[in-house]
Amino acid sequence: MHRESPGVLRERERAAHGLVYEIRYPAGVGSPVHSHDHDSVIYVLEGRLTGAVGGAPGELGPGDTAMHPRGVEHQVMAFVDSCWLEFKAPLPKSPPLA
Repeated sequence: MHRESPGVLRERERAAHGLVYEIRYPAGVGSPVHSHDHDSVIYVLEGRLTGAVGGAPGELGPGDTAMHPRGVEHQVMAFVDSCWLEFKAPLPKSPPLA
């Protein structure tokens, strides 16, 4: 089952040229396909995620990282309750999709 629903998003740190979010998705929640005006790197703290970056599928667990460059379509879904850090640079021009 896949539900498109906002996850829980918490800003952890901010600098002049980037920021870090902590994002939590419950099991079965995913984002729609989207792209950003910034680069993003994710680091999985707990859980299991599946998704695609530029059409290339992947699966991530604790300690894994992935990058989605600006302008590249991507999506993510949590298999189980999941939490990750997302590093974004430069600062996003619009509010994030949680």
